[in-house]
Amino acid sequence: MTVSAWDLTLYAGALLVLFLTPGPVWLALVARSVSGGFPAAWPLAVGVAVGDILWPLIAVAGMSWVVSEFTGLMSLLRWVACLMFLGMGYLLIRHAGAAVEENRALTRPGVWAGFMAGIAAILGNPKAILFYMGVLPGFFDLSATTAGDVAAIVVLSFLIPLLGNLALAGMVHRVRRAVTSPRIRRRINLVSGALLICVGLVIPFT
Repeated sequence: MTVSAWDLTLYAGALLVLFLTPGPVWLALVARSVSGGFPAAWPLAVGVAVGDILWPLIAVAGMSWVVSEFTGLMSLLRWVACLMFLGMGYLLIRHAGAAVEENRALTRPGVWAGFMAGIAAILGNPKAILFYMGVLPGFFDLSATTAGDVAAIVVLSFLIPLLGNLALAGMVHRVRRAVTSPRIRRRINLVSGALLICVGLVIPFT
């Protein structure tokens, strides 16, 4: 390996800061946690972590080559993410008055839907794109990385968001149990749905 333990530690710290910055992933995770608790949120957290593997690999492979070869694919993924957020927001608003246990806006499709929502969220997340494409190359000399270096970078890129999002989902799940007022629950669902729709509308223009 050419990267040092200190380099990896700094990178892990940067990943933690990235996680602590609210964005589309936070909105989706909170919406699913409120709607279906931790069982509905953990598949999204896993999907986000799996999607996070892609960006450092792209950065290492060479950003300019990837962009030139896969422009159409990246645009398609961005629109998929856009439609995903719009659909989630619409369904959450539509079922805003439903009881938490009965709100199927986000949980009805099951584990697979949560997993795919997580992948869509991270692939269409401007914050993540800017970080991995603009910030990651500042931590490492990507032209000199070895297979071991890439493996270490990918493992950190997977574990930090996964652990952070699972912790967030667990905290929201505990708060969710205290949300018993139909009026408060409706307001939470309306606000979450509106925010998800806003994110979906912004993604194509970022």
